[in-house]
Amino acid sequence: MWGIDVPLVVADGGYGDAAACRLGLEERQLGYAVGISTTTTVQPEAARPHAPPCSGRGPRPQPVHPESAKTVKKLVIGAGKQAAKPVQWREGSRPGTGRSGVKRMYSWFVALRVRPAGREIRKAADGPELPVRRLLAQWPATEPEPVQFWLSNQPADTPPATLVRTAKLRRRIEHDYREMKQALGLAHFEGRTWRGRHHHVTLVSAAHAFRTLQRLTRSPKETASA
Repeated sequence: MWGIDVPLVVADGGYGDAAACRLGLEERQLGYAVGISTTTTVQPEAARPHAPPCSGRGPRPQPVHPESAKTVKKLVIGAGKQAAKPVQWREGSRPGTGRSGVKRMYSWFVALRVRPAGREIRKAADGPELPVRRLLAQWPATEPEPVQFWLSNQPADTPPATLVRTAKLRRRIEHDYREMKQALGLAHFEGRTWRGRHHHVTLVSAAHAFRTLQRLTRSPKETASA
């Protein structure tokens, strides 16, 4: 709309659980990786709808799936813990024993191709088959069941590690937002006009970008002494 190239949209379950939100992003041809709740329902990728036999009376029956949709939690548990693969998505800020000297952020993840279900999805689908999407679930080795879930419309050849890093970007965004509020005064605006609010947010964003660039370009010793 404004000539801005949006590479990908990330959001928590408050948005990801809303089928209308995901459909709106797809309508605008935007890629996404959004959190979803354990109760979001899907069909396996191999599921195909079949039309029941026609009795000869009334309208012809519409194609339906032979089995009811499952929650993402049940589907991932059905795939088994052996489907989980270890993925490192970034280096942490705490000291560690790795080559970089910091603790690695990693866990075990299951990546499946699924068909999101629901009335809104069926109405928006082009034909009887539901569209295929990527389901990502975090299943730590120490947990008896998966703990987090995401849906994404990224291409089929997107590596699981890329899916994980994309889904985990939201944590980085939350960290940046907290830093902008607490260290740079984002929440300190006391004006009453939209223009003043807009100027305030713009200046805070620019200050945060400057600090981030400084942190990335300076050595760890310089950063620690700053």
